[in-house]
Amino acid sequence: MEDKITLAHGSGGVQTNELINSIFKKHFDNPYLTADDAAVLDIEKTVKESDSNLKLTNKVSMSTDGFIVSPFEFPGGNIGKLSICGTVNDIACMGAKPEYLTCAMVIEEGFPVAKLDEIAAAMAKTAKEAGVYLVAGDTKVAGKGQVDQIFITTTGFGHIFEGVSTSGAFAKPGDKIIVTGDIGRHGCTILLERNDFKIDADITSDCAPLNKNIETMLEATKDVHVIRDATRGGVGTVLYEIAGESNVGISLNYESIPVNDGVKGVCGMLGLEPLYLACEGRLVIFAPASEAEKIVEALKGQPNSEGACIIGEVTEENPGKVVVETAVGAKTMLSRPSGELLPRIC
Repeated sequence: MEDKITLAHGSGGVQTNELINSIFKKHFDNPYLTADDAAVLDIEKTVKESDSNLKLTNKVSMSTDGFIVSPFEFPGGNIGKLSICGTVNDIACMGAKPEYLTCAMVIEEGFPVAKLDEIAAAMAKTAKEAGVYLVAGDTKVAGKGQVDQIFITTTGFGHIFEGVSTSGAFAKPGDKIIVTGDIGRHGCTILLERNDFKIDADITSDCAPLNKNIETMLEATKDVHVIRDATRGGVGTVLYEIAGESNVGISLNYESIPVNDGVKGVCGMLGLEPLYLACEGRLVIFAPASEAEKIVEALKGQPNSEGACIIGEVTEENPGKVVVETAVGAKTMLSRPSGELLPRIC
């Protein structure tokens, strides 16, 4: 195997076969992985043999997501780990159990094979952690300069749990708003890794699959209205999206929003708002007040959500708006950012 990706690796010939066998099959091998152009899956069997304590329905959630993060590796993960987490979390947020993924890679000519091996290994490790199978894929090699090193697209689906129905349009006045931990770490990590500002801070991305956190929460209560992962645009953008979809107001207690000290410091120096920095391992949850503490306690018992807490509530006032209450009791409208705050963070 050569040490750099060449155009021949995308030609469909001997080198392509060598790449598939030496990297992708090595890391992704499972009973469902196919050598054909499409996987054939027994969906009814999957429902019957689910290992979940919750009953699955025949309805499915399906999602696809592209990943172009720059740099492609960062403290806490790389584009491979991110590509699994992103799609797994999108499916899980619809109240589903992620089960199968497909993957498409576009790789720049000259990309180091050793780095591709690391990316595939991260994907396999994260898929195993999430309990999902990579069942099919595609590889294309672009000429030098036609793509920035490596782009990945993953598509996946999973069956929805019985009795669960979530949507950004389901938020109701009186709902409590929960986040599953400190916010803004992924965006801040990417910003620092680019080293544009020469800031030295020990911050690691929160990138993680969260389907098992969601499943644990749903075992405690299925009375959950909205589940979203706060990726591009961060928690602030998610809250504005939900306020608009549900035509409700949102009131936040700014002091209760958890932010890592390092992230606070960087935001203070650069004038950034942590609410608008991306997360890749944090959920925003809307649920009735009667269920909120139960949800927080269930989440605190799981890795990647130990810092779960209530940060606000849904109101009838100011529909479509997010209002923040400061430490001194003043209330102000959370301003919405314009333009691209930080491009290519996922």
